[in-house]
Amino acid sequence: MNVSKDKVVSVIYELKTDVAGEVIEKAVKETPLTFLCGAGQMLEKFEANLAGLKVGDAFDFKLTSEEAYGKASEEAIIDLPKHIFEVEGKVDEEVIKVGNVVPMQDSAGRKLQGIVLEMAEETVKMDFNHPLAGDDLFFKGEVIEVRDATEEELQQANAQGCGDSCDSGCDEGSCGSCGCGC
Repeated sequence: MNVSKDKVVSVIYELKTDVAGEVIEKAVKETPLTFLCGAGQMLEKFEANLAGLKVGDAFDFKLTSEEAYGKASEEAIIDLPKHIFEVEGKVDEEVIKVGNVVPMQDSAGRKLQGIVLEMAEETVKMDFNHPLAGDDLFFKGEVIEVRDATEEELQQANAQGCGDSCDSGCDEGSCGSCGCGC
């Protein structure tokens, strides 16, 4: 059985942002990346590079930053009023501190992840770029399972859509290697 639309696919892989660089993410046999092909859960070009492969097939490919999470955008770095982070009149400084990743939601209800860049008297500067924005991605791995999706899995994927189960900073189908489901 080959990787194609409506197949549940499990892969093991190593992800680098430089072909000779350090591994930044790894999926192993005990915890493979499993996704429903064609459901918008993964980057489009990631799936395209796996299309037609079968169990035991190896893969080794590059996604340019444009094919992955795009270029980092200055527009995704914004100052937010500090008061929106208050709980019972106080900002939790263990949560809202420089370097922390904070789960948030936009006005349309989509879940986002923002990195706190700096804190001022009245504002908090947040970066909502995907952590891998601007990076080329180098994937090397193997397909370890391909099977037909169950009716329940197909219905669940159609019902969830993007953003309903993700806290990794993805937006409108731009998720990828995290396997988060959107």
